[in-house]
Order: sequence, then structure tokens, then C-alpha cells
Amino acid sequence: MTEQEVAARAQLTLDRLRPRLKQAWENAQASAQSGAVESTGKTDPEGRPGVCADQLWCEFERRLEEHWGPLFAILYHLYHDRYDFFYHLEQILTTAALSWFERDEALRDNDRARINNPDWFKSEQIVGGALYVDLFSENLSRLRQHVGYFKDLGLTYLHLMPLFAVRPGNNDGGYAISNYRSVNPGLGTVNDLRLLAQDLREAGIVLVLDFVFNHTADDHDWAKQAQAGNFEHREFYYLFPDRTEPDKYERTLREIFPTVRRGNFTWHDGMRHWVWTTFNSFQWDLNYSNPGVFRAMLEEMLYIANMGVDVLRLDAVAFIWKQMGTGCENLDEAHLLIRAFNRLAKIAAPGLLFKSEAIVHPDEVVKYIDQNECQISYNPTLMALLWESLATRKTDLLVQTLGHRFRLPAETAWVNYLRCHDDIGWTFDDNDAAAIGINAYNHRQFLNQFYTGQFEGSFARGVPFQENVETGDMRISGTMASLAGLEQAIDEDDEQKKELAIRRMMLLHGVTLSIGGIPLLYLGEEWGMLNDYDFVKDPAKAGDSRWIHRPKMKWEYLDELNDELNDASIRKRIYLSLRHLIHQRKSTPALAGQEMELFNTSNRSVLGYVRIHDGDRLVVLANFSETTQVIAGNKVRTAGLGRFFEDAIEKTTIGTSEPLTLAPYQICWLSRV
Repeated sequence: MTEQEVAARAQLTLDRLRPRLKQAWENAQASAQSGAVESTGKTDPEGRPGVCADQLWCEFERRLEEHWGPLFAILYHLYHDRYDFFYHLEQILTTAALSWFERDEALRDNDRARINNPDWFKSEQIVGGALYVDLFSENLSRLRQHVGYFKDLGLTYLHLMPLFAVRPGNNDGGYAISNYRSVNPGLGTVNDLRLLAQDLREAGIVLVLDFVFNHTADDHDWAKQAQAGNFEHREFYYLFPDRTEPDKYERTLREIFPTVRRGNFTWHDGMRHWVWTTFNSFQWDLNYSNPGVFRAMLEEMLYIANMGVDVLRLDAVAFIWKQMGTGCENLDEAHLLIRAFNRLAKIAAPGLLFKSEAIVHPDEVVKYIDQNECQISYNPTLMALLWESLATRKTDLLVQTLGHRFRLPAETAWVNYLRCHDDIGWTFDDNDAAAIGINAYNHRQFLNQFYTGQFEGSFARGVPFQENVETGDMRISGTMASLAGLEQAIDEDDEQKKELAIRRMMLLHGVTLSIGGIPLLYLGEEWGMLNDYDFVKDPAKAGDSRWIHRPKMKWEYLDELNDELNDASIRKRIYLSLRHLIHQRKSTPALAGQEMELFNTSNRSVLGYVRIHDGDRLVVLANFSETTQVIAGNKVRTAGLGRFFEDAIEKTTIGTSEPLTLAPYQICWLSRV
């Protein structure tokens, strides 16, 4: 079918559905409490007389017209051969309309502001933090009491790890959702979450939540209905009566958690069927070839958005579409699904952003990043290669990769992080490694040995995650401080090693805060928290080494900030140094946006790049070695287009007529004076 024919069908479909949508809207108005929506009477939102008597409907209808063509084309491509396609299509649009109708006016004001300023998330003012509510503040009510803490640190973006109701026992750290409309009772209620969202919004802090949309827990109501034999909900999942189809799929599938279980399917005794379970046996993959699943998840997504969420982290985006004979990862249909969700968000909650979580090959990561797909994305390759550069004391692979993998489409941005709730996988490209003479397989083995402390001279104290003896694959768990050498230094009570560890940490923070995009701290980094080996005492956590880098916040650390007699405190120094870096970022206009240009420092241990935004220019130099390094002053002069520069971090002035000396692990942010 030609594009013109699809467009004609789109218009005809909308013409037929529009009266039904308007009727649903008017029914909602009639049943709403008095004062919920008031007609503007004679003008539309832009002051044009006589266009529409209802401002909210006008806004909705205008955005529907704008996005309907691409949305219909996607959904028609995915679902036109389904017998119930047009039923679900009407339900999808009705959901979008009523979601906009029910959206709080403060959120709609936010939407309008962001439509007029689509680059708001690319500001130098955006600095992120991520945390588990229970580990940081016990519950949502107490977290509200810590909004001031986030402001003092300088955060303007807060990502709360999964907090919705989950199955009892092992729930994959909150990623086995039992109910998307109920908060885990141990954390509070949906109303607590709404109140927190309001507090954060008033404090100028963006709220980020996970949208776990590849799978549900096996005790989600949909799964329970499927187990009870309900035909509609059995079609929500992939169920097979025997191994015939699963075995065909398995030929091309990889195993995500090979040390936990083998294969991608789980036998269910009650249903006498095999269930597709990519991750854990209790996480049932959703069948997105069924438009009913797309419709149902849209309802959950918009419900979450209307609680006051600004950004949704789309979990496991690579896995949401299945096709026989493929690896069932990163398929074209997966991208189409996200684009469809994106269009509907722009219609019903236009201030909402998507963040992709695709810990896959770098070539695949960037395919999810687009203003019409995921506007922001984790940058796992940068994270991995910053740690790689610390281990090798060389920036060769980092420079090789950044040179052609950092640029993004307009109106998008990276989320740059050093640690998160997850493990570290060495997600660099084998060809990038080969281009500079590195054997990728051997190099990953070296990095695994180095960061588990098994390589001679290593400063790191990480532990293995999901080690596969057969393939040699391994990922690394550990807090930032333990991986950077602080745990080793404290154990050995070595002052020089403590100093070097702190310098490594500030070097890495200095890069992520300045390289372009949204910097994201995993809360606890600001105190240099070490590995928590006590996680093994909890049977629900003992089998997952990632809990070693999810320690519980110790609020007594704040007392050290006010202890004038304890200026030698390591934690105090780390906190104040990081807060200083954050403040400097937010005071440096050149750090807005995504534009970054590498320049050759002629020193393999020193990374050099320039940040440019609206005429402001900043030169960054980062020494990844524990020894003093020197670069020619002329390098700085030509990169920064000046003779004299001030280091925003140290508040010192340098001239370019002499070589520039960098102390061990020093980072400089140089602006022309």
C-alpha cells in the first residue's frame, strides 16, 4: 500500500472517529465535578475567534491533527491484519483524550511551557540523581522531607527506582511489577507519590520514573486472568503448549541471566504451557503483536504521567518485539512501538520525555535516540570507557569511540552516568578496539580481572556479576568509590591511595558534568559510599551481586558537614568537592546543549575536548593517569581561541605561552579571560 493510500485511510478513520471522541469528551465533562473544566467561550488558546468553545478540546484536537498521520501509519503497519484493530484504535484515542481532560492544570501548564521550549532538558542547569526510595529515605513521605537535600546538592532531576507494587520475594529489584497503579505498600501510596511530585515540581526538580513495559510480574492481574483461562488475557503473553515453538526461537536467542537459569521460557504447571520469560521466570514478556497489549500499556503509561512524572525511563526497550529467526532484540517493530507511544504522549501529555534503557551494542543504542522516539538515552559506552581509561591510564579507546559515537540528533541528549543500580558491561565496539590495535575479547578479560581486583596493581574492589565460564562473559558490580580505589585505600590505611582514589572520583564526575548531556549521579556517590557486603544476609538479594552497590543511605553523614573540627573527613571532602563541581556546571553556559569537539592533546593519558554553546566556549582537560602529565600551552590556545584562561574548578589563571602541567587525575575546565 502506498503512503498516499495510508494517508487517505488515516484521514477517513479520523473523520469517523472524531464525533465519537468528542462525545466521550462531553460525557467526561458532564460527569466531572463543577469547575473541573470551563469553556473559554469565544476564542481558542491562541486568541482566534470562533474556532472552538472549549480550550482544552482545541489543544487536544490540534495536537491530534499534528500527530495522527504518523501515529496511524505505525499502528496500521503493526496491526492492520488484526480482527480487532479498529476497536483498539478507537480505545487508544479515547484514552489519550480523557487522559488530557483529567490531567492536572499545573501539569498542563508545564506541557505548554515545554512545547514552547523544547530544549529545556539540554540546559546546563539539569543535574540528575537516582535512588531507591526505601534505601534512601525509607518511604515516600520521608523522601518529601529530603527535597531540600537535593536542592542543596544541586540536583534538578530525580530518578526514583521502581516503586510500584511488586511480587513478594525476588522481584528483580522492583522490575517485576504487579500493579502499575499502586505503590509498593512499604513505600507509601499513590497519593504520597503525587504529593512528592508536587513538592519536586515546586522545587524545580524533574521527576523520573521507570516504565517497565516489556513484561509484568507473574502475579499481575493480567497474568492471573491468563492463568484462570481468560482468552483475552492469555493473548497478552506468549504461551506455548509444548517445546516446538520455544525450541525454534531458542536457536537465535541469547541468555540474559545464564547463571540464574537457562533458556528464555518457563514451564507453568497450572496452565500446562511454556511462558516467554526473557529475564526471570517470574517476569512474563508481553505480546505486543496484540494491539490490546499496546492499548493496555498506553493506559498505564498515561496514568503514571498524570501523577506528575516528567520523564519515563523505558525499561528493556530492545526486547519488546519478537520475531522467529531473529535474536528478538532491537527489531524495527520495537522502534515503531516506541514511536507510537511517543506520538500519543505528545498528544495527551506533551511535556513528557522518554529515556531509553538499551544496554546493547553502541550502534543499536543510538537508533533509539530521536525526538520522535526517545529524546534522551543512557550512555553506557561512555560509562564503560571512562572506567576503561582509568584501568589503562590511556584515553585511546575513549577518544576513538567518542570521535564518531557521541553526536546525536537535534533535540536529544545523552544521560551520562558513572554508576547506576545495574552492573557495568564492557559495551564498546570491537571494531573501534581493533582500529587502535586492541583485541576486544582479551581486553574485556583484562577489565574484568582489573575491576575485581585480580589484576596485579589493581586499585578496584568490584565483584563479578553473571559470570559465564563457557563464554568468558562477565559484568562488574561495585560502588563508584570501591571501584575507584577508596575501599582498598581505607583497608590498607594508605593516605596516598586515599588521595588518588578521591582524585579518580572527581575526575570522572568532572567529565560527566561537562561532556554534554544530562549528568546522573547514583545517590551515595556524593559520600563515596563503599560496597555493602551485608546484602548476602537477605535471602531475596543474596543471589544478585548488584545489591553490593545499592547501600542504604546513612544520614549521620550530614553531621560531618557541620563539624568544623573534622575537615579531614573523606566523606565531607567528597561531598563538598562534588557539590562545587555541580555549582560550577550550573554557572557555565557553555555546558548547555550537546555539542562537543575533541582535540588532540598529543598525550595518550589526557582527554581534551571543547564545549561550545551560543558563543560561550570551555576547554576541558582530563588526566587519566596517577602521574603528572604535560601538554603544550599552544594546544589550549588553539582549542580555546585565547591566550589566558581561568580554571573554573581551581579558580586559577593560566597562560598558554608555557606548557600546562596536570597533576595526577586532575581535570580542568578552562574558560578564556
